[in-house]
Amino acid sequence: MKGEFSMQGQARQSSRRWLTMLVHCGIAGAALTGIVWMQRSQIDRSSLWTANPQQAERQEAVRLDLLQKTPTFSYDNMVANWAFLNFLQYYGDDEARDKTGYSLSPKYFDLITRRDPRFVDIYLFLSGTLSYQLGKPQLSMEYLRRGTDALSPLIHPRSYTLWQYQALDQLLLLGDIPGAIYSSERAAEWAAAVPDYQTIAPNFQRMANFLKSEPDSKGVRFQSWGTVFEQAQRTGDRKTQERAKQEILALGGVERVAPDGRQYFTLVIPPKGVSKKPNSPK
Repeated sequence: MKGEFSMQGQARQSSRRWLTMLVHCGIAGAALTGIVWMQRSQIDRSSLWTANPQQAERQEAVRLDLLQKTPTFSYDNMVANWAFLNFLQYYGDDEARDKTGYSLSPKYFDLITRRDPRFVDIYLFLSGTLSYQLGKPQLSMEYLRRGTDALSPLIHPRSYTLWQYQALDQLLLLGDIPGAIYSSERAAEWAAAVPDYQTIAPNFQRMANFLKSEPDSKGVRFQSWGTVFEQAQRTGDRKTQERAKQEILALGGVERVAPDGRQYFTLVIPPKGVSKKPNSPK
């Protein structure tokens, strides 16, 4: 009798293993089908962006909406990676973007931050595109909060950058000085928690301290727009670079070129009590 029960137990375990294998195979098959569909649609889409950018934009919007609602069977990271790669292709197609703009960017980043809010590398593009190109800093902040809610210095060493992007949006675009102070202090805390970034943590705290003592500090705004300019250089975002440059020049910045050809700016502030010389009468 004992042997019979043992054989029955082994049979049940074997059945469960087979069932588990079938489920995993089904999930893998569905994921593989999804990858093939994504790749085929991407090939078809590339030629359509050239021939008819407006139609391609509409089709891509439908595809992103569908992907937002489609079950991923725990392959959220794969979907987020695929969406980001497609965003980079979309973002880098200057000819098509001149005709359609960047209106799909929010859809890409909504999808990515829902599927994988810990995907730190995408937030540099998110902040630049949504805040400075589309003029939607509030939407950028909403998506950035998904990241700060899901991340910590222990999860990703560069998670402090999300607080840095929030501080820039709050200071430069929203005029939210208390928010910028809070975000800068959080950036300092998160950077200080990672040995490799402890040396830059004081920079964020100094920014917070400056804003507490002098909310309209021209120097802080100059440094902040300089950061935006450098970030735009890293992503190849020429429009944001040009906007940051104009803001820097308006603050009194002077354009310089380093020996290696790198463009940078210095701030010229006249001494206190010295005003600009008035124009001579004609």
